[in-house]
Amino acid sequence: MSLLGWSQILLFLALVLALTRPVGAYLFRVFERPEQPLPRVLGPVERLLLRLCGAFPAREQTWGQYTLALLSFSLVGMLATYAVLRLQHVLPLNPQGLPSVGPELAFNTAASFTTNTNWQSYAGESTLSYLSQMLGLATHNFTSAAAGLGVALALARGFTRRPGPEGSKTLGNFWVDLVRGLLYVFLPLCLVYALFLVAEGVPQTFAPSRELTTLEGVKQTLALGPVASQEAIKMLGTNGGGFFNANSAHPFENPTPLTNLVQMLSIFLLPAALTHTYGRMAGDTRQGWALLTAMSFLFLVGVTVAYAAESASNPAVAAAQVAPAGNLEGKEVRFGIAASALFATVTTDASCGAVNAMHDSFMPLGGLVPLVNMQLGEVIFGGVGAGLYGILVMVVLAVFIAGLMVGRTPEYLGKKIEAREMKLAMLYVLIFPLVILGLSAVAAVLPQGVSSLNNAGPHGLSELLYAFTSGTANNGSAFAGLNANTPFWNVSLGLSMLAGRFLMIVPVLALAGGMVGKKVVAAGPGTFPTHGGLFTGLLVSVVVIVGALTFFPALSLGPLVEHFLAGAGKAF
Repeated sequence: MSLLGWSQILLFLALVLALTRPVGAYLFRVFERPEQPLPRVLGPVERLLLRLCGAFPAREQTWGQYTLALLSFSLVGMLATYAVLRLQHVLPLNPQGLPSVGPELAFNTAASFTTNTNWQSYAGESTLSYLSQMLGLATHNFTSAAAGLGVALALARGFTRRPGPEGSKTLGNFWVDLVRGLLYVFLPLCLVYALFLVAEGVPQTFAPSRELTTLEGVKQTLALGPVASQEAIKMLGTNGGGFFNANSAHPFENPTPLTNLVQMLSIFLLPAALTHTYGRMAGDTRQGWALLTAMSFLFLVGVTVAYAAESASNPAVAAAQVAPAGNLEGKEVRFGIAASALFATVTTDASCGAVNAMHDSFMPLGGLVPLVNMQLGEVIFGGVGAGLYGILVMVVLAVFIAGLMVGRTPEYLGKKIEAREMKLAMLYVLIFPLVILGLSAVAAVLPQGVSSLNNAGPHGLSELLYAFTSGTANNGSAFAGLNANTPFWNVSLGLSMLAGRFLMIVPVLALAGGMVGKKVVAAGPGTFPTHGGLFTGLLVSVVVIVGALTFFPALSLGPLVEHFLAGAGKAF
């Protein structure tokens, strides 16, 4: 590790913290104030879009209605994307003449982008047409992020709203949240972001791929396309799906150290800002700062371990008596070890999945960090919306444990946490490992699963476990040694993505529906404060213990065994 490397990490965190308050205040105005920004310019557009949806801000929905609207919208979008991929060969904007996408791969891709996962079992530049990239995938990058944002706001309203005189139990309107998220947040930010990327050298063109001759006289195909527009929402919406197979390691997606920094900032921008938005909704910004502090602490621990592991010399290189320079395998020299370790930590903290280095080439402990980040439930900042509602479920568990300690009925923001809320919280917590470990166990014993592994032993297990963790956590990154473009892996990973998204959203919205109508009890001498250092420490402990107790046995057989084998000088 070096002072220069740590300066990059600390600068990044300082910028995230500096942007949290202003962006969070903007989000609060967009979604919770009666008048949105630029009412004369964007107001008519919003009203037109809401009329097309048949929705009105004053006509709010119960948790069941909100859930039904979200599921219906997602289903229609997934089917439309599947159709675009299957009919790609007869649709326009296909200058390379690429064939139709196969049924299993089309299902996997449609499920992936609908769920904000963006797992890619294909190389984008040689598999998908420009129309498929834009209409099928980039559209979902916007809508899936806006839908996740809406779920987080619905849960926040459930905790923070006071019951009205008629006992209203509404949580807002899904269509209003969706339209406002797209119109006031993602579209304007991505417009500016895409122009910045174009200025830095990212292509934005409908021109076909070009045939070039290299200095050695070899013919090479240079892939082009509308990259900048997709890259902007890929990062800002914590989607992660790359236009090119190499993702953000490709110079046409991430050409300079400046774009690398901005991409990482854009991944954390909205998840961090939502903590301040939540504090404003609660009428106590300290509630949001407590969540942000817990997230930041877990982030710093993870990036420290990853940076230390990648800065150490690879035992195989040291055995060859080569001068140690850290583990540079699978990394772009223009970024270096510190920026690669930081990017890997950020992208798996925030369920983004974009990569600027190959996680499969990390040292065992370096690869352990992205894996653990996801297995903690993607609550260390997390995806847009998903991070906030995930950490709030952990808050419910922490408050319940604190209540047991003092012998009182647990309360959060003056509302009692009762049996129904705890059942829903535990359902949310248990679905996640059940899907990951269950499917991993099936893949580990079936020939269709293990035949796709390029490595045996503990590293092969890590590849397999990472795939289902990434899919269920809606992250989308991968240990690149796994060939996932087979019928078994396309179908099983597609199912894991759908389960990790929608089977966890339903209990979240049910929890919001149960909390929104509860009476608020005034704080008393025995009320456990949920904005101080003690609560933040308890919250961090709950997050770590839930993940450690669930996944530690599997991790012990994968990256941890691999680490000790490497230390003993054995192959891994």
